[in-house]
Amino acid sequence: MHSAWRSLTVLCVTGALVSSCASGDGEIESAPAEETGSGAERAIWRPAPGTSWQWQLSGDIDTSYEVEMYDVDLFDTPVSTIKGLQERGIAVVCYFSAGSWENWRDDVKDLGFLEELVGPTLDGWPDERWWDISDQRVRAIMVARLDFAVTKGCEGVEPDNVDGYENWPQGISADQELAFLEFLAAEAHKRGLSIGLKNNLSQVGQLVHLFDWALNEECLAWDECEALRPFIDAGKAVFHVEYGPESLADKVCSDPSVEGFSSLVKNADLDSWRIACE
Repeated sequence: MHSAWRSLTVLCVTGALVSSCASGDGEIESAPAEETGSGAERAIWRPAPGTSWQWQLSGDIDTSYEVEMYDVDLFDTPVSTIKGLQERGIAVVCYFSAGSWENWRDDVKDLGFLEELVGPTLDGWPDERWWDISDQRVRAIMVARLDFAVTKGCEGVEPDNVDGYENWPQGISADQELAFLEFLAAEAHKRGLSIGLKNNLSQVGQLVHLFDWALNEECLAWDECEALRPFIDAGKAVFHVEYGPESLADKVCSDPSVEGFSSLVKNADLDSWRIACE
């Protein structure tokens, strides 16, 4: 623990990867970025509309695509893969779930207080449950994950499941979600990490100035793409995916509602296969 931290009773969340603490008064305590070597001295990656990319969260990472950004799993992707991509001038964004407890992640699976911090399971994902994101212990886990992203050399992070207020309204309010996302953006930037807003279209207007880019799943299928336009208007990339077969690409790539987006057609399991709109 850094000597600059206030001397307070602390509750520490310790996982297999890193340790982070929340102070007894409910505040997350962080040592200054320049003293921790957290990476805040580096320029934050802020992609413009049209930035090319690949998103792969399952299987061995296929590094053969000549794109400007790869989005890969924070925990499962070897450092050697991240470094290999970066040596070719490719930015690497690291995915983790910020809003849901995943029962297989080493940094949380052994925590004894876990049950009181989680809500119902996610629809379609029986091994995940919504976090109570208002709890400071959950925030401490997220701080630890951001530190881990720095340790692994990621340029940015893609925090997932940040729309719990729409899926578990009994447990999470819109204001709590907004505060959580403001917290994540500030902590990421403190560490020199780029951060993207994943889905959560209802709060784009309140968050576009804080996030460096957006990532969306199936806004065409749900007729929601216009909600992401503020990112394009602000000169920030929108990374967009529709799930389906190769035949879907013509429809996706010609739709005017995704003009300026970086659109892909992919399999739902997010393996290496992709069709990109050029």
